[in-house]
Amino acid sequence: MEHEIIPMTAQPHHDMQNSSPAVPQQTTERHPGLFQLVSPLPLTFSVKQDNTITLHRAVIDRQPVVLRVLKESASARECQSFLGFAHFLSELGSHPSLPRLLGVVTVQTPLMIAVEELEHRDLLSFLWRCRQAPCDMTERQIFTMGAQIGSALEYLHSKNYIHGNVKARSVLVGRDLSVKLWGLGPAYRRKTSAGSIEYVGDMEMRKWQAPEASARQPLQQSSDIWSFGILLYEMVTLGECVCHPHIYIYIYIYVLNCKTISQQCVYYDNVFFSRYSIIKSCCQWKPMDRVSLAELIRKLQSKEKSTNDQAVLRVSEPFDMEKYMREAGYGESLNYTVL
Repeated sequence: MEHEIIPMTAQPHHDMQNSSPAVPQQTTERHPGLFQLVSPLPLTFSVKQDNTITLHRAVIDRQPVVLRVLKESASARECQSFLGFAHFLSELGSHPSLPRLLGVVTVQTPLMIAVEELEHRDLLSFLWRCRQAPCDMTERQIFTMGAQIGSALEYLHSKNYIHGNVKARSVLVGRDLSVKLWGLGPAYRRKTSAGSIEYVGDMEMRKWQAPEASARQPLQQSSDIWSFGILLYEMVTLGECVCHPHIYIYIYIYVLNCKTISQQCVYYDNVFFSRYSIIKSCCQWKPMDRVSLAELIRKLQSKEKSTNDQAVLRVSEPFDMEKYMREAGYGESLNYTVL
């Protein structure tokens, strides 16, 4: 693909509103894109093999991008799903806290989706790297990131979508530590599954799912709020896995006796208790009792203005991948890679 001139369908999304989900290129303008410096991009954290899509890093018009490339051996159904997802991304439109869709290759194989690349990649791996070497993750930075993620989630909810995949692995981190919400596959699959709102994804979401999702009950937008609380816990602990499936009970035990959760808790005290009330408001058992997204964003923005921006978060224990996989509930037979 390198140095090959590729006709790409271009945004804005309003050009694609009336096009078929399977063939979003019908009503879009085309422009040539020159791919440079193309190199494979292994998944940072992969627990199962995807045999239809590969990732590459490339440069288009001096801008670093990530290419989602559909293998040429893909079936007609897989091609339709790939292009349908591209159409879904285009319909979402632009938002400061969602990765920008830069183009879609539809006129020749292999089919590709080009999305902006964020330098630090996914938030979970970034948090793990912060355990090994000091980074700029302060208490205030956590609230700043949280408000940005909340803004993206609010935008999705305004379009009547349930994200269904809110967790650190679904957040991308930029050079300036700004973040953007990704992991939109479940939202797309839910949209295309005959309008069903009961799609809850696979085992990878078990420790992040709201109680109603685990019970196979219909998801609500407030189900994303529960998962948001788990995400905040991941950020506070620099990528710790939530061991207990019911985070509300888990945090309650923490308040009663820190050592019942982890020896590491003593390092989180100051940050954890400033965040505790927000996490608790997200992780209420009944959906109707959870904080609204608007109020959650307001709380995050308020904390952002009043919290410490100097003390960098520290965790004494090194990251243990085997321990994380066990606590996250992944089977031993699944493969993973960490960069």
